[in-house]
Amino acid sequence: MAVPRTFSFDTPGDAVRAAELKRVKALATLVLASTLALFVIAKILLKVHPVFGFIAAFAEAATIGGLADWYAVVALFKRPLGLPIPHTAIIQSNQHRIADKLGEFIEVHFLDAAPVEAKLQQVDFGSFVADWLRDRKRSDDLARFVLRLLPEAFAATESSGLMTFITRRMMTQLHSVDLAPLAAGTLRGFVEERRHQALFDDFLRIIHDRMTQAETLTMIRDKIRAELPTLLKLYRADKFILNKIVASATAFLEEVRNDPKHPFRGEFDRMVLAFVDRLGSDKAYADRIDGLKRDLLARPELAELARTVWSNTRTFIERSASGETEVLQHHLARVFVAAGDALENDAELRGEINQGLVVVLRSFIAEQKSGVSTFISDQVKSWNMTQLISLIEINIGKDLQYIRFNGSLIGGLAGLALYTIEFLLRLL
Repeated sequence: MAVPRTFSFDTPGDAVRAAELKRVKALATLVLASTLALFVIAKILLKVHPVFGFIAAFAEAATIGGLADWYAVVALFKRPLGLPIPHTAIIQSNQHRIADKLGEFIEVHFLDAAPVEAKLQQVDFGSFVADWLRDRKRSDDLARFVLRLLPEAFAATESSGLMTFITRRMMTQLHSVDLAPLAAGTLRGFVEERRHQALFDDFLRIIHDRMTQAETLTMIRDKIRAELPTLLKLYRADKFILNKIVASATAFLEEVRNDPKHPFRGEFDRMVLAFVDRLGSDKAYADRIDGLKRDLLARPELAELARTVWSNTRTFIERSASGETEVLQHHLARVFVAAGDALENDAELRGEINQGLVVVLRSFIAEQKSGVSTFISDQVKSWNMTQLISLIEINIGKDLQYIRFNGSLIGGLAGLALYTIEFLLRLL
């Protein structure tokens, strides 16, 4: 059997209210005793003067009214004088029914879809998240919390077989990728942005530099001498021819490099674009690229590289989580702060976050409201009713005691009115 929940009454406010309730109770009891005493005295003095009849009628009705309201107030909380009178101790006797009705009332009227959505629409979740993230201390705490979770996430990934599943899925996806159209599209964008011309300029510069190096010149001259007749060698024609070739070649390279519209550049453009077209449409190229992809993915070095990267990443995460290094924590904190700044300046994104959270929370509350109703009902049923009634009485008992004052006054006036009517009728 569950132990009833207890309540604390040791707050200063409760103590003050309890003292005030005690004072008002004593005053109400004193009024009741006074009306009773007044009734007795008036009845004794009735023969002295007829006015005491009016006083006795007022006092009698006031006493009855005060007693009736005392009974009503006491019966709400407990049994009057401890007697087992039916329909008394109303709150205690109906604890379970009150609990069920309270839970049902909250479910129907407080957790209904319309008021819940209206209230959620008033909350700016996006701004709250932005302000929360922009606070550097909170972002540091969040980064520290995330880092503490990461080692466990890595360990769970390895022990649960999730890593193997992810690896297989990645390999399957990589094998299914058709690289030829992807490469062709990438190269076409490269050409459209004229970035291939910068590569072409670097290529021309390398050729120019190589042609002017001493070892290159010596090699070319030796090739020329090997092809010349002996007579021309005597006149050192090889040197003359070499100088002409080098001068013409370097002049041509300089001309191409300095003229963005040189025809040779146009030929290079056509050559690259033709290669891009063949790469995207020629099956032979596609098969060759696909074969290279399969060979690369089958290499054991790739798997070893993946394991090394995973191991190094895990080690770095563990060091960051243990506080050995704070590089990752500081970086994460900066990322969170930057995210908060970006969110603060993006009203559209905040609106989308707000609307998304409204939909999620509305659905969650709709699904869980019956559980909330049951939870509230169970909580009320588990309360210690004696203490709960004391708590209720301390907070509203003072106002209820004034019912006793009103009962005495209204009852007395009613009794006086009836006695007056009776008196007048006797005179007729």
